[in-house]
Amino acid sequence: MVTMNSVSTPALDHFLAAFTVAVRPGAAAAAIEVTPGQPLPSAYAVTDFATAAIGTAAIEAAGLVADLGGGERTVVIDRDQSSMWFGLSLIPDGWQLPSVWDAVAGDYVTADGWIRLHTNAPHHRRAALGVLGVGGEDATRADVTRMVSTWSADELEAAVVAAGGCAAAMRTPAEWAEHPQGRAVAAEPLLRWTLGETAHALPARVAAASPDRPLAGVRVLDLTRVLAGPVATRFLAGLGADVLRIDPPDWDEAAVVPEVTLGKRCGRLDLRTDSGRTALTALLAEADIVVHGYRPAALEGLGFGSDVHSRVSPGIVDVHLDAYGWTGPWSGRRGFDSLVQMSCGIAATGMAEQGTDRPLPLPVQALDHATGYLLAAAALRGWRDRRTTGLGARSNASLARTAALLMSGPAGTLNTSGPLLDHAHRTVEHTPWGPANRLTFAATIDGAPLRWDRPASRLGSEPPPLRWLAR
Repeated sequence: MVTMNSVSTPALDHFLAAFTVAVRPGAAAAAIEVTPGQPLPSAYAVTDFATAAIGTAAIEAAGLVADLGGGERTVVIDRDQSSMWFGLSLIPDGWQLPSVWDAVAGDYVTADGWIRLHTNAPHHRRAALGVLGVGGEDATRADVTRMVSTWSADELEAAVVAAGGCAAAMRTPAEWAEHPQGRAVAAEPLLRWTLGETAHALPARVAAASPDRPLAGVRVLDLTRVLAGPVATRFLAGLGADVLRIDPPDWDEAAVVPEVTLGKRCGRLDLRTDSGRTALTALLAEADIVVHGYRPAALEGLGFGSDVHSRVSPGIVDVHLDAYGWTGPWSGRRGFDSLVQMSCGIAATGMAEQGTDRPLPLPVQALDHATGYLLAAAALRGWRDRRTTGLGARSNASLARTAALLMSGPAGTLNTSGPLLDHAHRTVEHTPWGPANRLTFAATIDGAPLRWDRPASRLGSEPPPLRWLAR
């Protein structure tokens, strides 16, 4: 709940209660203070959703501060800053971020509806263009538009997915509710918890933790990509954790790397090789928290499933996310925020409410960001419990289940201009791409501010051999 002297709305109370129960089943929502602010324009209460998600992670961080002898701390959430951090928190100074989208990614009209193609990754682009019979690097949107129009939405979606690509036909909320995957997701918890059975002693290095740096000495292995997982580990880095992100040799996500690698070290390993698997096993053995965003069974296929995590690093806090949920026929499907919005009815609702002639998504990637802060809260809850009980924990979340929570809340408003960026507080950040301004974080924990010890870095910038920082 929010305190008497701050902003409160039915949507904020609804989301905060749901996030709190997901992180700590049976718990009552903790008190936070929320500053006034202008909501983002949307058919859904996105700003309240953002405020509640960031607030939930901050509440768990404040709880860890109290566990370390820091006493109860006031948590204040800035509504405008919450909206902004759900968009972009980094403002380049004299340089530009590359486009978020590949040239042919986007929404297309099929013979019977709309479909979204996600082609940012080269192999996803090749899969989609191969299905459509549009080859070559010089393929244009006009080429894709012409070929997509000859397909039904469901048939093209199925064909692209079968080819290893990413696509989502637009469905209404009612259609999603009747879809086998929609029914499966609706029956899942927002967070699925599995607790360890054997207590394990804490490593001596975590004695470095203090109320002002509550995750000092804690090692976080980041096996995530755009965007929810990196948001979670960025938050943990802001509390003092040593976050080491691992990417494959050929992976890049240039448009968001400056946004999400704040506070982290970034290395590369090829898990298709013996040397890469050996190196990751050594890192995993000394990790305290692992956050991964591979599809169900994908990490197992590389020899690093959750059972391996707990065996290699007893007592580890294992946090896992995927796109479409953990049960149902689409549980192994590739997906991203923009695709889930199409599948579950968010884009169709925006289109209907605004009266537009094309799908209207949320104004920010709210499913990614909200799930990211939920994952951060889960990691903190797991670590707090490990400190007191010695038991590890495993938690699972999905973008689709987070979407269901957003859709369950009160409606938003389209008649608003949203928060003003000029009102944001900023700090200078010297990045490898050039100088930039980083927005002040949306959450304030009295006496224990989030701060990042290193600027954003390029993927693969940490030289081999990869090691944890000495403590």
